[in-house]
Amino acid sequence: MADTLRVNPINCTGHGVCAELLPELVSLDEWGYPLIANTPVPPALDLEARRAVAACPALALKLVRSEKPTPVRTLLAPGGRPPEPPGKSR
Repeated sequence: MADTLRVNPINCTGHGVCAELLPELVSLDEWGYPLIANTPVPPALDLEARRAVAACPALALKLVRSEKPTPVRTLLAPGGRPPEPPGKSR
């Protein structure tokens, strides 16, 4: 699981604290509003991201936990065939 930064544009008032605390993932547009990188927060920046969220004066920044879908594995029977359903035999 990875965290991703999100900003609520309705709540954001453009203070720019997030960009000061986390310039690796947040930049400001020409009006001073944050542009958030659309990537998971790297583990090395986790603490800084949490500090930026806590310091947001408008409470507009948050970390969202995103779950990557687990790949489904299909077990194959000998010969490369899918296994027979329980109770069914050839």
